Amino acid sequence: MAPSSEYSARHLSVLEGLEAVRKRPGMYIGSTDSRGLMHCLWEIIDNSVDEALAGFGQSITVVLHPDGSVEIRDDGRGVPVDIEPKTGLSGVEVVFTKLHAGGKFGGGSYTASGGLHGVGASVVNALSARLDVEVDRGGKTYRMQFRHGEPGRFKDTGKAKPDAPFEPFVQQSELDVVGKAKRGVTGTRIRYWADRQIFTPDAKFSYEELQARARQTSFLVPGLRIELRDERRLPGTAGADAPLTEVFQHDGGISEFVEFLAPDAAVTDVWRFHGSGTFHESVPVLDANGRSKITDMERVCEVDVALRWGVGYDTTVRSYVNIIATPKGGTHQTGFEQALLKTFRKHIEANARKLKAGNDKVEKDDVGAGMTAVLTVRLAEPQFEGQTKEILGTSAVRQIVSKVVEKELKAKLSSTARADRQQTSQLLDKVVNEMKSRISARVHKETQRRKTALEGSSLPTKLADCRSNDVEKSELFIVEGDSALGTAKLARSSDFQALLPIRGKILNVQKASVGDMLNNAECAALIQVIGAGSSRSFDLSAARYGKVILMTDADVDGAHIRTLLLTLFFRYMRPMVESGRVFAAVPPLHRIEVVNPGSKANEMVYTYSETELHRVLERLESEGRKYKEPIQRYKGLGEMDAEQLAETTMDPRHRTLRRVNIEDAERAERIFELLMGSDVAPRKDFIITGSQRLDREQIDA
Repeated sequence: MAPSSEYSARHLSVLEGLEAVRKRPGMYIGSTDSRGLMHCLWEIIDNSVDEALAGFGQSITVVLHPDGSVEIRDDGRGVPVDIEPKTGLSGVEVVFTKLHAGGKFGGGSYTASGGLHGVGASVVNALSARLDVEVDRGGKTYRMQFRHGEPGRFKDTGKAKPDAPFEPFVQQSELDVVGKAKRGVTGTRIRYWADRQIFTPDAKFSYEELQARARQTSFLVPGLRIELRDERRLPGTAGADAPLTEVFQHDGGISEFVEFLAPDAAVTDVWRFHGSGTFHESVPVLDANGRSKITDMERVCEVDVALRWGVGYDTTVRSYVNIIATPKGGTHQTGFEQALLKTFRKHIEANARKLKAGNDKVEKDDVGAGMTAVLTVRLAEPQFEGQTKEILGTSAVRQIVSKVVEKELKAKLSSTARADRQQTSQLLDKVVNEMKSRISARVHKETQRRKTALEGSSLPTKLADCRSNDVEKSELFIVEGDSALGTAKLARSSDFQALLPIRGKILNVQKASVGDMLNNAECAALIQVIGAGSSRSFDLSAARYGKVILMTDADVDGAHIRTLLLTLFFRYMRPMVESGRVFAAVPPLHRIEVVNPGSKANEMVYTYSETELHRVLERLESEGRKYKEPIQRYKGLGEMDAEQLAETTMDPRHRTLRRVNIEDAERAERIFELLMGSDVAPRKDFIITGSQRLDREQIDA
């Protein structure tokens, strides 16, 4: 084929822009790895979503084909097929070959959309080895094909392939009519093969990311049906054996999104704030002669916020501009956070005496503890920092969002409705307690290192510390009661084993507030001894001990105390558990004194359960060996002497420890709430149901 047919002069103007995309793809999609590949897919999907957002479509289908291509179908209005007067090209060719062209660039077809630069579809086209687009419009089905952004026709002999023979248009482009569409049926179908000369060899479409984005969009656009189909059958995935199909559709809004995202039990209901504001900005507008003229435009910014607070202390904020996620925030999120902090500070200062807040000021982290929020703003032609749209840059949005949130939140906190008053009271107590916890943690952090702490004599006097400064080797035993402490002091290795006794059962922190927890002497002493702070300010690297071992009696009370301690660690020192540094000691239940013949000393055998006891006794009887009666049953650690405690429970050479892990944090949260939370009814049902499986004779075993 002659060179002129490969690259004709007529397409110089078309390809010169797209060639820049191919040479510098990172400017447009961020990177050429899997992240950039997914960004191209988002560009096409967002165009379909914008049609639905404008009220012209109700369904989107995304198909991942086995050959590496991806197909996006929608039932929107369809890409325009008529001739664009300035270029003399069809609307399809303009959209897919011209940078900064499209229905969103001029603001005529969409009042608010995710796309605004007019480069999404054309960039994807430029970075594709092949792109096919079909449009249903006006009773006909139109088709146009592209290779590396250049329009033409592929001469497929069967299954569509990116390396099929291609003939570019030379004189003028043609939009082929390939079929008929039913009356009233409109939509667009796009299938493209990413150019593997551009993208890295390991770049691939992530179904998990696609799934998360589809679910997110279905929340943000109520009523929109999004169907995903993975036909790749990749080994190790859910669709390995057969094509995987999922459908997402949510008729609610961002209130449901907040409920979906929230990880913990609720302190407040989902609060919904609406509002809008206007601002002016000067933008260049092309006149009839194609000249750019600076024009003053009035913009409308609509704000929609849903948020709620839970009992936890993690903060989850998702922000969106015209349903496009802004993971790095921007002016809208800044305005939201400023309004939250300002409103809470004013309200707490006005009620400082009632809330016992003192003269300290709450900070952003105090307000955000346990908060789950979804923030959306809609405006025409938002300014993003870069084509990747991760940060909103329109400065006027900050003040609008701030005013809306401040006004709505102030009204909510000042509401006289009974339900609002109750929730507001709980929320303000939580925020103030978070502030106190932060201040207390800061004080504790100042004395977190062992040397500084010992020199300052600030550690609890009942702590029997160890001599070693090696955190990795050191161990802290939390023992039940002073009687066990006396034996444990004689049984431990004081080089690396420290002891902290607790008196009785500590506070149930699942029910108590942060303030109550810090005021509890046992909880405060434990947090101070570990020395890494608590809650959000917990610093694992500052922990003074490599292992924390819970050593309680082998009875029901001991199990309850261990559960209370684990609740404290789970709620306020979770990184210790997640890193595998919390253990439960396993003391024996029985001691069997086996009689040896002659002058040989009797042998001591320890068992750790009733089943093991019976198994050992049967073995001894079968061997004809005698043992002394009665067999000793240890009711508590204090019944052992130091030698026995060291041999069975404390000496690393002989002891058994149970490591406490969190395999499923959400399930752990539910179990702690069930066993230790404020709601009694589910716990009562659990006890009644479980009582049928309880053997009363084994209750103390």
